[in-house]
Amino acid sequence: MPPFESTAAKRTLAGKVLFITGASRGIGEAIALRAARDGAKVAVVGKTDEPHPKLRGTVHATCAAIELAGGEALACIADIRDDSAVERAVKATVERFGGIDVLVNNASAISLTPTAATAMKRFDLMHSVNVRGTFACSRECLPFLERSENPHILTLSPPPVLRPDWFAPHVAYTLSKYGMSLCTLGMAAEFARQGIAVNSLWPKTMIATAAVENLLGGPAALSGCRHPSVVADAAHAILIRPSREFTGQFCIDEDVLREEGVTDFGRYAIDPAAPLSPDIFVELA
Repeated sequence: MPPFESTAAKRTLAGKVLFITGASRGIGEAIALRAARDGAKVAVVGKTDEPHPKLRGTVHATCAAIELAGGEALACIADIRDDSAVERAVKATVERFGGIDVLVNNASAISLTPTAATAMKRFDLMHSVNVRGTFACSRECLPFLERSENPHILTLSPPPVLRPDWFAPHVAYTLSKYGMSLCTLGMAAEFARQGIAVNSLWPKTMIATAAVENLLGGPAALSGCRHPSVVADAAHAILIRPSREFTGQFCIDEDVLREEGVTDFGRYAIDPAAPLSPDIFVELA
C-alpha cells in the first residue's frame, strides 16, 4: 500500500536514524518500512533471528524489505529484557549510522487473562518487556537523542485513562501498557529542556497483527481490523514534527491522520465491508 503523503510532505525522515524495537513484524515493521521510503536508516531490534513456526517475519527479513524500500538497515538481534543486549544494540547502531534520532518503543508482550489465570511468570514477562524495556531503551538511547536536531521517542501505548472496565478483564496487561504510557508522561517533562519529544501512539481500531490472529480470535478476527500501515503513517506524521513543539501527547492514529488531511480510511481496512473493531482502551465513537 502506498504511504499517505501528509500535508507536511516537505519534512522527511531521510537520513534520520531510527531505533525500533519489535520491528520484525506487525506495527514495528510497518513503521520501519514507512521510514525507509523516505531514505531513513533503521536499526531493526527484535528476537526473531530464524523463522518462527507460528509467527511471520524475522529481523533479517525486515532489514531486506527496508533496503528494498530505499532505506538502510541494521539487524540487531536483542531481547530488550537483557540490559547488555540493549547496550550492544545501541552501540552497534551508533557505530554504523553515527547516532540515533528516533526511538520507537514498539516491542510488547500481551496476555489478556484475568488475575487468577495470569501466571506470575507471564506477569513478569509483560512488565519486563513493556515497562522495563521501554525505560531501558529510552535510558540507553538518551545520550544520542540529546545530540539530534529533531529527537523523538514514540511509544506504542494508550492514553492513561483510569477506567475500571479497561482494567478488570486483564489487570496485569493493562498495568504494563499504562506503565509505558506513564513513561511518556514523565519523560516528556523530564526531557523537555533537551528538546526531546516524547509521545505515545495507539490505534483506534484493532490492527491486523499476529497478536490478533493468534490471541484474539484467529483469522476471522482480522476482518474488522485495519492494516498496520495506518499506525505507520500516523507515526511518520508525528516523527517529522518539530520535537520542541509536539511532546507529551497521547495520540490516536486516526486522529493524527485526520489532522494531516486524511478523510478516506477505507484504504486501510482489511475488509472494507466489515464493521471495524475498536482496539482495547479506546472507543470508536
